Amino acid sequence: MSKLAIRQALETLHTIPDSDWEVMEVLFHKKNYAKSEHILTVGEIENYLYFIERGILRSYVNRKDSEVTLEFSFQETLFSSYDSFLLRAPSLINVQAITAASLWRINYDDLQKIYSQTQSGNLIGRMAAEMLSIEKSNRELDLLTKPAEQRYLELFENQPQLVQQIPLKYIASYIGITPQALSRIRRRIIS
Repeated sequence: MSKLAIRQALETLHTIPDSDWEVMEVLFHKKNYAKSEHILTVGEIENYLYFIERGILRSYVNRKDSEVTLEFSFQETLFSSYDSFLLRAPSLINVQAITAASLWRINYDDLQKIYSQTQSGNLIGRMAAEMLSIEKSNRELDLLTKPAEQRYLELFENQPQLVQQIPLKYIASYIGITPQALSRIRRRIIS
């Protein structure tokens, strides 16, 4: 996969003229992460916006004796600890590669160049931020209104081949239940 995949993903939001893509393309740089490697830890400032070429990431926080998974991010999507990235403030979350991951990343200053030098980049940035806000709102509503079994089934429906690569303890944490409760749900679904 190449930078072309980034362009294709961004163009699902808005068409990018070749002249704008020439400005954008050179600002993305590839970085590989090993399985279980941390991309960001609490207290660090998020300096990058990422496009996931390959791999699965998870965002989590530590709570007493456990970790609470907030989000999974899958290939061919954008990702960042967005609050930290925008505010230039220490991150309140950890980000870890669940699988080996290849990420294309752009730093904060270079993204600002795209915003100031390209009309399509500025528009795509706004649309991506709006989509992120909607996704976060939907996640909150899901946690408050849907039973754990439904949240599990929806995650499995959306990414069936990838969810199989995520340890069950992370999935349980993500849907807000214990690993034992998830095992009971899985047994009910299978039988």
